Amino acid sequence: MTTVEVPYSIAAALPTLSVFDITNEVSREVVRCGVESGIAYVSASARSALIRVTERESGFFCDFEELLARLVPLESSLRERLILMLLGPQTEGVPFVGGKMCLGQWQRVLLFGFGGDSRAAWSVTIVG
Repeated sequence: MTTVEVPYSIAAALPTLSVFDITNEVSREVVRCGVESGIAYVSASARSALIRVTERESGFFCDFEELLARLVPLESSLRERLILMLLGPQTEGVPFVGGKMCLGQWQRVLLFGFGGDSRAAWSVTIVG
């Protein structure tokens, strides 16, 4: 069996929500930095995006998009700003030990994009 690692993959492409799985790329950056243990702060580059560590489950993404539509109507001119205010900071801290991220068995590092911004742009700051 051959394994191919994709730099990032599209976890969800919904009308008002795009989700990218960037776990493999972040993991590669953690290894590349040469620091044994610390915290990797992963930040979304786009203003209408944020990073979260959660399980990659398609039903969750659909439910999440519906919840956001109920909380902040699609017609609102300040929709993206209000969503980001509700969801908190754009950055997620991921601890790592021995060059490996400390994630649960099913957890992934995901980039959530709102309002049609489908860029998977992010940056990582390593503190160790």
